[in-house]
Amino acid sequence: MQADQENRLMRFYIVLIILITSSCEFFKPKEIKEEPPIVTVGDNRLVASDLDGLFPKNISDTDSTKLAEKYVDDWIKKQLMIARSSENVNVNEAEIERKVLDYRYALVVHSFIKKYIDQNLNTEVSEEEIARYYEEKSDNFLLKQNIIKCMFVQVPKTAPNLRKFRRNFQKYPEKNQEEVMSYVSQFASKTFLEDSVWVIFDEVTLGTPLEGIKDKKQFLQRNKYSETSNDENTYFLKVFDFKGADEVSPLEFIKGDITSIIINKRKITLKKELEEKIYEEAEQQGLFEVNRN
Repeated sequence: MQADQENRLMRFYIVLIILITSSCEFFKPKEIKEEPPIVTVGDNRLVASDLDGLFPKNISDTDSTKLAEKYVDDWIKKQLMIARSSENVNVNEAEIERKVLDYRYALVVHSFIKKYIDQNLNTEVSEEEIARYYEEKSDNFLLKQNIIKCMFVQVPKTAPNLRKFRRNFQKYPEKNQEEVMSYVSQFASKTFLEDSVWVIFDEVTLGTPLEGIKDKKQFLQRNKYSETSNDENTYFLKVFDFKGADEVSPLEFIKGDITSIIINKRKITLKKELEEKIYEEAEQQGLFEVNRN
C-alpha cells in the first residue's frame, strides 16, 4: 500500500516538474473573473473569490470580517508598492519571472520531499553507528568550552552546621553520601549533583565568584576541590574529571549531536534517492527530451 502511495506521489511530482519546466504560463496570474471587484488598483482587481479558503472555517463572522479587511488592506499596499517600484526601478521581467518560478518550485517541492522523507526515514541510530562516526570524525568535535564532571552546591551562609557539611562534602562520594544528600535537600539553594554527567564549567559557575576566574583550564588542573563565598552564600565545588577547550569532546557529551548529524545525512540521501527515482522514471516514460546538438 505504501509503495502505491509513493508511486502516486512520484507521478504527481513528475507532472509538476513537466508543468513547471515546460511553460511559465503555469505561474501567470489568474485571468480576470467576471465578477465585481472588491477593490481596484490600476489594472489590478481583487474579487471576492480570491479570498476563498484563505481563512479558517471555525472562526466567528466578526473575526472573519477583520481578517478579510486586513487582507484587502495589505493587498492594496502591495499593489501600490509594486506600482511605485516599477516607476522608479528598471525591472528585469525575465529575472523576476525566474525568481517567482524558483520560489513556487521551492514551496511545492519542499512539501513533497518532506512527506517522502517522513514516510521513509529511519530515525533509529545504534550505539555502534555513533561510536564509528565519532572515531572517524573526532577532530570535528573539539570543545569550545571547558567541561567537567562535578558536584556543585550553593548554601546560604545562614544554613546550620556548615563546618560539618564541609567535612562531609570533601570526603564525598567515598564517605558520608547520605549525610551530604540529606543536608543538600534541606539547605542548598542551588545544586548540580549528576557527578557522572559532563556539563559546561561556565554554566555551573554562572553567578558565583568562580565565574571571574581568568585561566579556568589551569584552575581545573590544580583544584579538585574548591570553596568560595560572597556576602550571602558559600559555594562548594568538587571536580571528578574535566576536559579543556580545544580538546576532543568526550563521546557522551556529544552523542546527541552525532545522532542528529547521522539522521540529517540520511535525509540528504533520501532526497537524492527520490530525485534519481523520479528522473529515471520520467526518462523511461519519455517525459522529457534533451537536444544535445
